[in-house]
Amino acid sequence: MHSNMDISNKSATSSYDIQEKLEVGVVLSGPEVKSLRGGHAKLDGAFVKIIGSEAYLVGAHIYPYSFARLEQYDPRRTRKLLLHKKEILRLKQKIDAGGLTIIPLRWYTTGHTIKLEIGVAKGRKQYEKRELLKKRDLKRELERQFRGKVH
Repeated sequence: MHSNMDISNKSATSSYDIQEKLEVGVVLSGPEVKSLRGGHAKLDGAFVKIIGSEAYLVGAHIYPYSFARLEQYDPRRTRKLLLHKKEILRLKQKIDAGGLTIIPLRWYTTGHTIKLEIGVAKGRKQYEKRELLKKRDLKRELERQFRGKVH
């Protein structure tokens, strides 16, 4: 039985406004699969690039698997994403329409397969990030004040 692995891109929700999510497969090597199942990866700073009629994950970091031979291993190598041509075309149109990017949100397992959740996102401006943090802090403070008072 495989463990439920879930590796999230922590900066995605604060830096981007996610408009649509999609589940995709990724072409991985055996040691990369083992490393991911162990939870040894980071998605911070990674993005999805569409080249021609194919999509690629760029800048995702999968740490070397400790029991594999590491001569030619590049933890940040560009990995091909498995999507239908129609999906790739639709994503390309959304990006070309302006202001949007595709970012990886999280790695997870479904049964025996490893999937990547990607999101079509709009980048947030610095002041929008600050407003989001203020709202979160205010909500947290209100919850703290009313914790023992509401029955």
